[in-house]
Amino acid sequence: MLHESVLRTLDLPVADRFEAWTQRLGHTHAPMDLASDRAADYRGHQRVIGLGDVTVWPATFDHLVFRRTPKLVRQSDPEAFHLSLLLRGEGEAAWGRQQAAYGIRDFHINCSSRSYEITTGPDPVTIVGVEIPRTLVALPTGHADQAIGRRISGREGTGALLAQFLVQLAADTNPYRPSDAPRLGTVVADLVTAVFAHAVDEDIRLPPETHDRTLFLRVKAYVHRHLADPELTPARIAAAHHISRSHLYRLFQAENVSVAAYVRDRRLANAHRDLTDPALSTTPVHAVGARWGFPRAPEFTRAFRTAYGLPPGEFRRQTLSAAHAARPQGCGRSANQLRTPGQRQTGPRQASL
Repeated sequence: MLHESVLRTLDLPVADRFEAWTQRLGHTHAPMDLASDRAADYRGHQRVIGLGDVTVWPATFDHLVFRRTPKLVRQSDPEAFHLSLLLRGEGEAAWGRQQAAYGIRDFHINCSSRSYEITTGPDPVTIVGVEIPRTLVALPTGHADQAIGRRISGREGTGALLAQFLVQLAADTNPYRPSDAPRLGTVVADLVTAVFAHAVDEDIRLPPETHDRTLFLRVKAYVHRHLADPELTPARIAAAHHISRSHLYRLFQAENVSVAAYVRDRRLANAHRDLTDPALSTTPVHAVGARWGFPRAPEFTRAFRTAYGLPPGEFRRQTLSAAHAARPQGCGRSANQLRTPGQRQTGPRQASL
């Protein structure tokens, strides 16, 4: 799993909680003056996930006023952009005469090099914060700074891609190895660059490698939304993104996978999940296949057997029987002991999760 450091103020004596939270946020972003009407018994929980030069920090905390004054900027400036994806609660920010209010799934953007004041609502807020060095945002300085203070939606476009990535990462870091951290940091930096570029209408200035990585994430999101369509072909995917098929193939080649293999494996993974779900046990096997883009039952059976070592019907029977038998004893063979697509069988079949 990725390395994390955690602070829970409830683990500290009441008198020390707000001071510990102030110091923690000062180290996470930059020194700030903090105030709260809950300072006497402050409740906050923050995880800091290091991704190379980029930091992601999910947090839930009580009402808070953040002030970064000109004096604090002069004293210490890590020269970093900060983004907050608001998942619960509300907040507003001010940079002199410039003001902005934020709702659920909005991004707040500021910079350690500017003074500001941020106020959260009376109820606790939940955010996913990002700290990224200014040098990693691949836009001219003047253009990148134009994104500060803009209200950017995390519900659509490039903002939705960044929001989805951050929420998924924050939800569970167990699937990743420490060596993945710098690569994940590069993905965050590319998505932040794309979000900034879109916000200031400078997409044409994105470096080619950043543009392609962002495009690839959009393509994958499109594929996931249309897996049920049996006509999800490379030609259709390319047309939906206004690129040639050869460009599409190059995007996937850079990830060492073909377009067809990626679509097939995602479909099979979703079918695998449905076949292990007791709530769907009465849904015919062929209907599960059709639901995920395999309209012909023989084709679904062949593909599933190749990927998992068993026909889908037999896989379901074994999996649900094992799950049923395991309930009273608290043990037994689970669905995760069967192969995932692309995994070779070595001894007992086991999924790589």
